[in-house]
Formats: sequence, C-alpha cells, structure tokens
Amino acid sequence: MVDEITKASLLYDFYGALLTKKQRQVMALYHEENLSLSEIAQEFGISRQAVHDTLKKAEQALEDYESKLNLIDKLLKTDRAIALIEEEIAGIEAVSKEKDTVDGLKRIKRIIEELS
Repeated sequence: MVDEITKASLLYDFYGALLTKKQRQVMALYHEENLSLSEIAQEFGISRQAVHDTLKKAEQALEDYESKLNLIDKLLKTDRAIALIEEEIAGIEAVSKEKDTVDGLKRIKRIIEELS
C-alpha cells in the first residue's frame, strides 16, 4: 500500500477537480506550498479554524469519492499486475530462444508500455 502523503497526493490528482475552488486553493497552499493554517487564514482573511474545517471537508470529500469510485485502488492493482507480467516476460525471455516466442513477448512489452 502507499503512504499517507502519497495517498493524499493521488486523491487530489484523481478527484481534486471535483472540489470547490476554495477547497482546491486551501489544499494547494497547505500541501504544495507548505503554508501553515495561520498563514492560509491570513491569505484568505478567515480564521485558522475555518481553514482547518475547509481542509478536513476537502479531505473527506476526496476519501468519499475514492470509496465510491476506487480509482486509486484500481491504479495500484494495475501497477502490481504490470510488474508481475514484466517479471514473467523476463523469465520466459531468459529461457526461450524461439523467434515466435521472442516476437510475442516484444508485442506484449509494447502493450505494457502503452498502459504505463
């Protein structure tokens, strides 16, 4: 599984466009610019608590989208499957010298590259 920072980044990448403009701005300032809650509050002329609430609501919305759509889970499963397929290809290449097999493996590799 992925760590919390990576997961938060993936959630934002997948679903960030579904947040309100203010939620996106606050999340960007907090996660990308590393501003404190107080600094963000000053930026928007709101309370630190309002910034905290906006962040929590945005994070919860992203989690809710993922729980319904499972796009991150699907991405991770696909990445694991591709890695396993690549390992199998390498194993077959190591023992096979038949031209048809080698050509077939090259076609499979091209398909994998298109997925990546």
